[in-house]
Amino acid sequence: MGDNDHDPSDTQHDKQKLNPFQVIGSVLAAALGVQSSKNRERDFKQGHIGIFVAAGVVFTLLFIGSVVTVVQMVVTGAAS
Repeated sequence: MGDNDHDPSDTQHDKQKLNPFQVIGSVLAAALGVQSSKNRERDFKQGHIGIFVAAGVVFTLLFIGSVVTVVQMVVTGAAS
């Protein structure tokens, strides 16, 4: 058996692209630190780094914006 002996369905599976929900799910799981090794491997095989970087930046900005908004609401409520 040589190095090229592998299941052809694996190659076809590797060429599939991740859908937006899979990318979002992976970014959220990674942010919480609960990403499964199965999904991590899928992301590395099927995903592109640029998509994950962009999704991570968007998630980070939304998270920071949410925290700032909640803090402003609490401070405004406390001042009343």
